[in-house]
Amino acid sequence: MADIHIDDFCRDAALTLLHLYSAFPRRTSVYVEDIAGPDQPDEVGLHSDRHMGCLGAMLWLAEEGYIRYDAMIYQDGVDQAVLTGKSFTLLSSLSEVRYEDPAPELPDAVAVEKMTLVEQMRAALRSGESRKITAIMRYLLSSPVTTSRLPDVPLPTRDVGCDI
Repeated sequence: MADIHIDDFCRDAALTLLHLYSAFPRRTSVYVEDIAGPDQPDEVGLHSDRHMGCLGAMLWLAEEGYIRYDAMIYQDGVDQAVLTGKSFTLLSSLSEVRYEDPAPELPDAVAVEKMTLVEQMRAALRSGESRKITAIMRYLLSSPVTTSRLPDVPLPTRDVGCDI
């Protein structure tokens, strides 16, 4: 039997990390509705299991040291959230899991960026395939920060006669 709640967790965690990556290093609010879609509370005002699962994913990311936040916004999200250094380093590192290879005509610096974990996570989400999203998130969550897989971007050559 498929564990749909794990697929939902992986998708929610990936979208939360990408949301914060796109705002990094600024602190920002992350709302469950922006990650999991609209929720219709029941007649007594309780949120759906899906909504609470997404909120749980955000809180888990914080508990495990992937994000920081200042406060919860009721049960609607987290306020003043930011990636930790650990997450930023992981997302910026080269990914051994590849769903899209860079186009051969791209400059080296751009091609290297397309091989980072954050770009492969975006590719997995664009595909909409749960197995790809789950695989890239399991890769991220099992990756040690101590291993240096940072992109090796070629340095620009200096022009002769140009002193900086």
